[in-house]
Amino acid sequence: MTNEPWLVFGLGNPGPKYEATRHNIGQMVVAELAQRMNLNLTRTKLRSNVGTGRLPVGSVPGVPGLRIVLATSTGYMNESGGPVRQLADFYSIDPDQIIAIHDDVDIPFDTIKAKVGGGEGGHNGLRSMTSALGTKNYPRIRAGVGRPVGRQDTADFVLKPFSKDERATLPIFVSDVADAVEMYIVDGLEAVQQKYHSK
Repeated sequence: MTNEPWLVFGLGNPGPKYEATRHNIGQMVVAELAQRMNLNLTRTKLRSNVGTGRLPVGSVPGVPGLRIVLATSTGYMNESGGPVRQLADFYSIDPDQIIAIHDDVDIPFDTIKAKVGGGEGGHNGLRSMTSALGTKNYPRIRAGVGRPVGRQDTADFVLKPFSKDERATLPIFVSDVADAVEMYIVDGLEAVQQKYHSK
């Protein structure tokens, strides 16, 4: 466990048109984490909404917790890399301490996976981040949204709101993803994989 700050970046698109869509689950998770940490995200010149605080680690008196930067972009998904790069430079955060939270159509809804590096799977937000950071080796917490049924285009599918059945369990799913982010920061990748990949 390191004392260096972590950047937790929730991928998504700006504005009310997109806020309830599958593509924005990363931003929903950052909002959940901000609520837990009693933080407000403030619009900054770094093309991001940002809140900084500390994640408690156990209940040891005098231990201040780990420094966390929570952020979402004020721009669109395919331009995510620019804000991430600016935040990383401003707060002096290395890629291995930058966690991308994003939707993933390759895993079922209500499923959580974690990895470091690898491909982008056609995800434009991840592609932009990889290009801006100059490396694929940053952590990803993948929130499964499933694939469209029938002939619906995947790009259209992720820009639609969750179904009625999905919305019924979405708050629990978002909370679980937030738990996975916290676990990654405190306990590492293997702990997250052991807990969530076996489900």
